[in-house]
Amino acid sequence: MTIHDARQYLAVQLTPVYEDREAANIADWVMEHLTGLKKIDRIIHKATLLSATQVSQLTSYTASLLTHKPVQYVLNEAWFYGLHLYVDEQVLIPRPETEELVEWVVEEVRSRKSEVGGLKPEAENWKPDFRILDIGTGSGCIPIALKHQLPAAAVYACDVSAGALQVAQKNAQALGTVVQFIHVDMLQPANWPSLPEVDVIVSNPPYIPAKDKATMRENVLQHEPHLALFVEDDDPLLFYRTIAHFAGRHLRPGGKIYVEIHEDLGPATTALFSGSGFTDVVLKKDLQGKDRMVRAVKSA
Repeated sequence: MTIHDARQYLAVQLTPVYEDREAANIADWVMEHLTGLKKIDRIIHKATLLSATQVSQLTSYTASLLTHKPVQYVLNEAWFYGLHLYVDEQVLIPRPETEELVEWVVEEVRSRKSEVGGLKPEAENWKPDFRILDIGTGSGCIPIALKHQLPAAAVYACDVSAGALQVAQKNAQALGTVVQFIHVDMLQPANWPSLPEVDVIVSNPPYIPAKDKATMRENVLQHEPHLALFVEDDDPLLFYRTIAHFAGRHLRPGGKIYVEIHEDLGPATTALFSGSGFTDVVLKKDLQGKDRMVRAVKSA
């Protein structure tokens, strides 16, 4: 089987499960992973025969994809903020909207750096004890990306899932990133003393009401961890309320909270932070025009 034939075979096999364009994109991703060749190189070498091992891998990948298993889990890889990450079914697949959340944090932290002592945004010595905490880190995509963009910051991350923390630590080590990971259940205030005081809290917590399961895609429901996705219908703001209470104790004066939110719960989430004593509460849309992020500031 040639590289060209393999790509065509996979794309056709996937059409009962995915729309044509998505099937084509997945086929290209799998072929790049399988051959190590970019698209232009695969075109140049389209007549090259796959090895027996590669054909066997292709067969295995195809079978997994036809069960609605996301390609990121099939290949154990995902890209986030330009970083190549390992992912498996213990963690959520990183989304583009979360990249926008990271970008917001980076922009505002760099802006603050430039205001302190007149230092340039890339200056490393503006505040040696500046700390960031990611709550519910999953794959570690948020803290790892933040550490790469803000190397002077001390970055911490926590999760209730030991399995998720293993994935996050694997990614940090592979990318040479220093992040301190902490195993903790944030819903239990008795555990909070194990976490540091910080200047920034960032989180993409569970926020999808359980009732939304009926309208979600099968590949998400069957394979992504429900612990990281869903909240009870009668308390969809559980984690935001917890973060607000935690920030009352562990966020330094003038510090900021950045959270990803459910598109239908923007006003409710901003009201929660405002009602908890935070100021400059901002609701921000993502690139799709949906309410997706909230920032809140703790009074100095």
